[in-house]
Amino acid sequence: MPSEMIARSEMIARSEMIARSEMIVYVGTYTEPIRFGTGKVLEGKGKGIYALRLDPTSGELEPVGVTAQVANPSYLAFDGARRFLYAVNELKSYQNKPTGTVSAFAIDPRSGALEFLNRQPTHGTDPCHVVVGAKGRHLFVANFMSGSVCVLPIHDDGSLGDACDFIQHQGSGIDPARQAGPHAHSVTLDRANRFAFVPDLGLDRLMAYRFEPKRGMLEPNDVPWIKMKPGAGPRHVAFHPDGGLAYLVNELNSTLAALKYDRKTGTFRELQVVPTLPDGFAGASTCADVQLSPSGGFAYASNRGHDSITVYRVHQRSGRLTCIGQQPTDGKTPRSFCIDPTGTFLLAANQDSDTVVSFRIDARTGMPQPTGHVAEVPTPVCVKVLAPPKSKRK
Repeated sequence: MPSEMIARSEMIARSEMIARSEMIVYVGTYTEPIRFGTGKVLEGKGKGIYALRLDPTSGELEPVGVTAQVANPSYLAFDGARRFLYAVNELKSYQNKPTGTVSAFAIDPRSGALEFLNRQPTHGTDPCHVVVGAKGRHLFVANFMSGSVCVLPIHDDGSLGDACDFIQHQGSGIDPARQAGPHAHSVTLDRANRFAFVPDLGLDRLMAYRFEPKRGMLEPNDVPWIKMKPGAGPRHVAFHPDGGLAYLVNELNSTLAALKYDRKTGTFRELQVVPTLPDGFAGASTCADVQLSPSGGFAYASNRGHDSITVYRVHQRSGRLTCIGQQPTDGKTPRSFCIDPTGTFLLAANQDSDTVVSFRIDARTGMPQPTGHVAEVPTPVCVKVLAPPKSKRK
């Protein structure tokens, strides 16, 4: 019996207290030692995928349970209907082959407990990001260390089929330590589900692909990439709610690029590149994540080293950014962070201080303010909020 199946009963026993009128926070963690692209080895201390209850009034994070014995479930993604949860298993080998895996779980609609469905190899090492297409029929994975992208079909029951497409990036960048080869860091689809974009840290390119949903295949777009400044290290991209703007965070040079998006051609035009660090900061720091507020009025980027979230106002007509300031994350190495669907709270995963910290977002200024609530989670990487299902009108 798979270990994930054994863990489900433990999760249910502790999560029966969750009412699905409340928000559940799932936290992906590192559970095993992992060697990063920097050469640093992190000792993963997590037990699997953690569940927290988010109080919609106070922002309190109450630990509920853990789906245990899931290897390095670092990054998480829901399907569009919020019936399934997918987690990359950030590994360098599986069954004696150089590949990581991705695991599928069904979400209990009453308790939020996770039931293991199956897992599949990603055909590349250290898968670090996963996303589900808009139709819920395909799953996309970025393999960081080997620099590749994998597409897998999703069956009706939420389980995953064998990979239907695989693309290996080629090339290098100017940084011999961090850019000796390709490093695909994430996959993001546009709102129409027609194009997929892959920031490659090793190539300093935002790769662009046309997505053919019937076959689940990716083809290079007519304009196959947009080039970032040498040594920038593009990492994650987030679309504005209106679909016509996107924001790309660059890990290595700590910048955020504002991009104008052409929906017809799947191409970008650079509008602006702004720093994420304050003037005068001389320490070591790299960017990790980028998110937009549900209204699209504010953009956020995380800094690991400066240990902060940088906040920008998004000018709605031009798409350009104005920096408002930085908010410390009250922890070390903020990896992923998320904004709840109501736009009220920002939750930051501090990987190296073993905490998820809750902040209330000022609706006027966009600045996150500490709520005073902190959840202890070992080596947290990714946080995702499951909102309660919408009530049906009578």
